[in-house]
Amino acid sequence: MVAFQYSVIVTFEYFVTKKNPKNVFTYQLKMASSSDYKPALWFRNGHIQTIFPTVFRKVSGVCYKRERIQTPDNDFLDLDWSCSGGQLLAVISHGLEGDSQRAYVKGMVKALNEDQIDCLAWNYRTCGGETNRQLRMYHNGCTDDLDLVIRHTLAKGYEKIVLIGFSMGGNLNLLYLGQQCEQIHPQLKGAVAFSVPVDLEDASMQLSRVSNTIYMKRFLRLLHRKVKEKMVFFPDQINDRDFDQIKDFKAYDDRYTAPIHGFKSAEDYWTKCSCGPLLGRIRVPSLIVNAKDDPFLGPSCYPYHQRNNPCIYFEVPEYGGHIGFINRRISGKYWSEFRTVDFIQDLKGT
Repeated sequence: MVAFQYSVIVTFEYFVTKKNPKNVFTYQLKMASSSDYKPALWFRNGHIQTIFPTVFRKVSGVCYKRERIQTPDNDFLDLDWSCSGGQLLAVISHGLEGDSQRAYVKGMVKALNEDQIDCLAWNYRTCGGETNRQLRMYHNGCTDDLDLVIRHTLAKGYEKIVLIGFSMGGNLNLLYLGQQCEQIHPQLKGAVAFSVPVDLEDASMQLSRVSNTIYMKRFLRLLHRKVKEKMVFFPDQINDRDFDQIKDFKAYDDRYTAPIHGFKSAEDYWTKCSCGPLLGRIRVPSLIVNAKDDPFLGPSCYPYHQRNNPCIYFEVPEYGGHIGFINRRISGKYWSEFRTVDFIQDLKGT
């Protein structure tokens, strides 16, 4: 658990709707002056922290119930539920080329369920195990899909909802909260985000470095598979000619992400879909945890300046890699899961 140094009580006022213009709430947020995450000596390396859980971590005891919902453009999203009938729901957003079955998602689900918190792990388009119907896939700015998922959960009667995101999912959630600051759903009480590429251009350039070749090749291999799946249904609109010439996200986003999703270029996509510029607009308590040794994140992905926003708590452990945060005991809960449960407990009174 985090060694808390002090607590603050902050009262926020913000506009929700024209009919009910002022919604005032008070929450008590315990804030640590520094992170207490200290892994074993052999895990004090960003690459080991990043790779080890992906290769070796197994999470048992999570049983999902799948639900498919339809989107306004005649597509679908697959949602995986793990619930015990509580009134607090965590909506979990995975990372790039991830899904609800990833160990970091299932580990979080298991930890939250043990604390009597219901979970919904949703899969982005093309990520649920079946190719979606439209040419459109997913990207860092698909907040319309996230909003659809949130509205769907509200219809089920949840009194309190928190958003949890990993990497791309963290950026997506924070971008959404910034966009929705004036019309945020009253039931949406907070967010937790790990390993967030706050500045997409900076993160893209960081991943193009020679030291990150192993990660870049893996991402491109998985993305190539998605392109091939799309070619079966849209042969006149997408192809993989000379895909082997694509070596980084700049080339991939220029060729696929930007034109398919209505952006002018990779740079235009990165600019419009980075959560960084909107962090100052967020009006619900949000914890961002980016490790100093994260190999995916460049300097601009560490928004120290957002400490001026009392809703943002930015924590920077010395270690943790990218979605690592392995505990001293490599089996069982990871530190990130303890930290999330701790943070949510502080929000339960809001």
